[in-house]
Amino acid sequence: MLEFAWPWVALLLPLPWLLWRWLRPAAPGQALHLPHPQLRLAVVAQNAREGGRMWWLVLAWICLVAAAARPQWVGPPQAQLRSGRAMMLAVDLSGSMRLEDMKLAGQAVSRFGAVEAIATDFIARRSGDEMGLILFGTRAFLVTPITYDLGAVSAQLQGSTVGLAGTETAIGDAVAVAVKRLSALPEQARVLVLLTDGVNNAGSIAPLDAARAAKAAGVRVYTIGIGATEMRVPDFFGSRVVNPSADLDEGMLRTMASQTGGRYFRATDTSELAAAYHTIDTLEPMPQHGPELRPRHELFDRPLLAGMVCFVFAIVLTRRRSGARAAA
Repeated sequence: MLEFAWPWVALLLPLPWLLWRWLRPAAPGQALHLPHPQLRLAVVAQNAREGGRMWWLVLAWICLVAAAARPQWVGPPQAQLRSGRAMMLAVDLSGSMRLEDMKLAGQAVSRFGAVEAIATDFIARRSGDEMGLILFGTRAFLVTPITYDLGAVSAQLQGSTVGLAGTETAIGDAVAVAVKRLSALPEQARVLVLLTDGVNNAGSIAPLDAARAAKAAGVRVYTIGIGATEMRVPDFFGSRVVNPSADLDEGMLRTMASQTGGRYFRATDTSELAAAYHTIDTLEPMPQHGPELRPRHELFDRPLLAGMVCFVFAIVLTRRRSGARAAA
């Protein structure tokens, strides 16, 4: 069905005629005072073909007004299916996330590098979900509010750097920020995925207190503890094996998840991290119908092209007439 997005533009159609009526040129005798009264200006008779040029100009104006009104071909209504699930992703940016104890495609990468690569793919597969992003270190910040624009969430994560929010870890504050944002949504849709590699050592809210608030608000918290369990480091006698995740508070993360109806995942390498995201990806969605949309195809280019062609014809006729007069 053909529709015009801005039909009020049609009010401009009589504008050239109104200007012609209100701004008529003065008669030769009024516009020019001749020094000798006996001199008179000769009025050149209008050629009968003047009307042809005028009609081309009128057609050009009508086409341009039609293009400005934005003609569109509107298709039938199409219902949108949405999962009805809102998910907040909270990512740890404390100083320990710089530690390169993870491997991605056979190459050693930092913990945040592994999270960035795998979480970006996880975000891209959240079709139909709303999603937001919280980054936390010494403080917790809401970077992207809940939105269907997954590209914005992914871009914000990829543009982040370790230490951006401070070098310590405020897990409780991150959960509290997520609960505040998710509590206004339907209870069945509230999900928080929290990823960290350490222990809560900053912030004003204890993690278990934040977990109790999440439970009261109906927010399910899925926690992921990241970091390898073995890493070879150089020392005075050559090298030795250490546990780089010794500070990870698995008990706290497991309790937070169990209290809120979520689940705790341990990711010692990128494959386990990807498996954790894959498991969360299989959360039971709740299909619901979003607002109906009608596909629209813009057609303004057609009358615009027609108007330009008519204008060119009018110019050609004017040049030919001028040439004929010059020859005469």
